[in-house]
Amino acid sequence: MVHSAWQEPEPVLLDLDGAPVPQYGSGSLADLLPTLAAGQGVPGLTATITELTPADRNCVFLIDGLGWEQIKAHPDEAPYLTSLLGSSRGGTGRPLTAGFPATTATSLASVGTGLPPARHGLPGYAARNPATGELMNQLRWRPWTPPAVWQPYPTVFRMAHEAGVATAQVSSPDFAQTPLTKVALSGGTFHGRITGEERMDLAAELLGAGDRSLVYTYYSELDGAGHRQGVDSDAWRGQLMYVDRLVQRLAEQLPARSALYVTADHGMVDIPFDEESRYDFDEDWELSAGVALLGGEGRARHVYAVPGAEADVLTVWREVLGDRFWVASREEALALGWFGAPGECDERVLGRIGDVIAAARDDVAIIASRTEVNESALTGMHGSMTPAEQFVPLLEVRT
Repeated sequence: MVHSAWQEPEPVLLDLDGAPVPQYGSGSLADLLPTLAAGQGVPGLTATITELTPADRNCVFLIDGLGWEQIKAHPDEAPYLTSLLGSSRGGTGRPLTAGFPATTATSLASVGTGLPPARHGLPGYAARNPATGELMNQLRWRPWTPPAVWQPYPTVFRMAHEAGVATAQVSSPDFAQTPLTKVALSGGTFHGRITGEERMDLAAELLGAGDRSLVYTYYSELDGAGHRQGVDSDAWRGQLMYVDRLVQRLAEQLPARSALYVTADHGMVDIPFDEESRYDFDEDWELSAGVALLGGEGRARHVYAVPGAEADVLTVWREVLGDRFWVASREEALALGWFGAPGECDERVLGRIGDVIAAARDDVAIIASRTEVNESALTGMHGSMTPAEQFVPLLEVRT
C-alpha cells in the first residue's frame, strides 16, 4: 500500500490593498464638524461632506459604541433610530467611517479637531511616547503628558466660538476637566449633567439660545454594556432601547433652523473566549520575540520592536496572524492611508505609530492576559477596519 503524506495548506495572507481604508476627506468622523461649522461661516474650514445642507443651529449627539451595523441589526430595539436610516422625518441617514483605529480616544480627537489620526496624534488606545519610551494610555491619559504638547491643534469648537458661534458641550460631569476633553472637545462652555434626559433637554435649550449655535452631547453607557456583556446581550439591547428614546427626546425639542446629527465613535464585535479567537501575547513566545512594547488594543495593535528587530517582528507576525489580521509595517500603513491621507503624517506622530500594525479582519483579538488583565476579559471589542467596527451612523433630523 502506498501512503501519501497530507499537509495542511499554507494560510493565505490577507492582501493589504484589500483592507477597507477609512474615507478621510469625504466621509469620516473627522469631516463632520468642519462641514457643519463651515456652513455656519466659521473661517478656515471646508465642507467636505457635500450632501449636508448648512443649518444655523447644529447639534451633534455622539453615542459611544453605536455602530451602523448594530442599528441595522436591531430594528425592534431602536425603532426611532431605524426610521432615520432612510429619508423619513425630514432627514437622511448614511454611514461614516470612524477612522483607524476605531476607538474612543482616536475618534473623539478626530471629531473635535476635524483632523485624521496622523495629524492630531492620538493613534490608538495606547501608544508609545517617543520622548519617554513609555506607553501612554490616551483614553485615561496615563502617564500624564502635557495635553497641548501631545495635541497642539485648535478644536473646531474653539474656532467656532472665536467666530461668534454659541458653542457648548453637554456631557457627564466626570469629563469636565479631563485631558482628552481639553485636547479634543474644548471651546465654548462645558455643562455637566448626570442623566441622559438632562443632557438632551439642556442640549436642546442651548441649541436655541444662539442665532448660530454648535452643541455637542455624549452618552457612554452603551459602550460599557457592550464591552462587559457583548453586543449580543440583553444588557446591551436594553441600553440601545434607552438610547433610542434619548435621540427621540432630543429630536422632538429641536428649535427652528436646527439640524441634529446622531453619530458614534466606533461599532463593536463580540470575541469568543477560546484559544482560536484570542491570541495571548503574554504566553506566545513567537509574537513576543523582539517586541519592546505592545500598544493599541486587542483588535488594533501597535507593535514596537526592539531596535534592529523591526523586519523580523513583521515577518513573524505575518506568519502567525496574516490570514486573520492585516499586518503592515508603519510605512505601509501610512502609505495605504490607514491613519490619514498618504503623506500627511505629522513628524511628531511618526514615533507614536507602531513599527508593526495588526488590524483584525476576523472575530479575533490579541490579548495580553498578564499585563492587560481588564482589557483581556472584555467580551465586546473594537478598533479595526471591519464594517461592524468602522461604520458609524450619520443620522440627520432637521427643523
